[in-house]
Amino acid sequence: MAALITAEPARGSTSPGPGTPRRLGFSQTLSRWDVKVSPYLYISPFFVLFALTGLFPLGYTAVVSVYDWNLLGGQGEFVGLQNYADVLGQPTFWKSLVNTLSIFLLSAVPQVIVAITLAALLDRNIRSATFWRMGVLIPYVVAPIAVSLIFGRLFADQYGLINELLGGLGIDPIGWHTDRLASHVAIAAMVNYRWTGYNALIFLAAMQAVPRDLYEAATIDGAGPWRQFISVTVPQIRSTIIFVVITASIGGLQIFDEPRLFDTQGLGGADRQWMTTVLYMYDVAWGNQRDFGRAAAVAWMLFVLILVIGFLNFMLSQRIASSGPRAPRVRRSVTRGLLAEARAAAAGTPRGAAGRGPDTTATTTTDRRDA
Repeated sequence: MAALITAEPARGSTSPGPGTPRRLGFSQTLSRWDVKVSPYLYISPFFVLFALTGLFPLGYTAVVSVYDWNLLGGQGEFVGLQNYADVLGQPTFWKSLVNTLSIFLLSAVPQVIVAITLAALLDRNIRSATFWRMGVLIPYVVAPIAVSLIFGRLFADQYGLINELLGGLGIDPIGWHTDRLASHVAIAAMVNYRWTGYNALIFLAAMQAVPRDLYEAATIDGAGPWRQFISVTVPQIRSTIIFVVITASIGGLQIFDEPRLFDTQGLGGADRQWMTTVLYMYDVAWGNQRDFGRAAAVAWMLFVLILVIGFLNFMLSQRIASSGPRAPRVRRSVTRGLLAEARAAAAGTPRGAAGRGPDTTATTTTDRRDA
């Protein structure tokens, strides 16, 4: 029998034995740490900036909301939830909340519908497609103060262009700055003018990423443009719809520029008929009350409201996008035949050998129609 002899290292030798783990050098250790740590270092600037500009102001606002914090006197004593109770006890807060929700519904819902319609039209083969696609973005580039000045003239109570057109049709002039609902419609028109084209381009980018094979298959099945839009386009851009709905909700609940610039006073009208919650918060902090504690409480209540409405919009948009109508059952045998032919070609089977190729299916369909 042959004996296995393990060679021992010679005395005085510094080389490790075969069973001894080899120690890594500094450069190898550094390269390992580089592979592990570098991805986190690359994404760390975003989280650092988010912590400085997002989390810290949010936490600091929560601290301010529980103190008697005056604009001139500075930080006062701890009052707990008294600021929240004081804000909830003011009728102006509830009026501003109703105004915000009204303007939000009048702006966000038509905005999303018109934006997705424009995107569907721009996604088709039209002449000068780039010109039209860039043209819908022009209102977004216009400064908010310019938009407010233009629409302020359009919706003027006495000499506005809208009332002049209505007068030509025999309709009495509308008090855009005195009637509550009319002022909400005018402000929502400004919001829709600015943001509809921006959201349309987002929808357009998502539609162009939809595979064109799906539209070809739907055309073979006999689906028209409307059925293709409902059964193919909407389910494929579901995540984009959810994104646009949530961002439109956040922007609609934080509206400030348009109601602030709708008149010269900038306080939401004589009776606060179009004062939004953010405009009310601005008035509490820098207006007559000059109370930072109550303004911080308003900010936190608005933050919670945005979270709740954003979650509800997420659930609703996800349900609508995922529960579309079923695909049409028109000429489905042609599509089945094409799929059978593709499977047969992939398996190396001659065309028509499986008995379910497109030729056999077409003949069967024709025989059934003759019968």
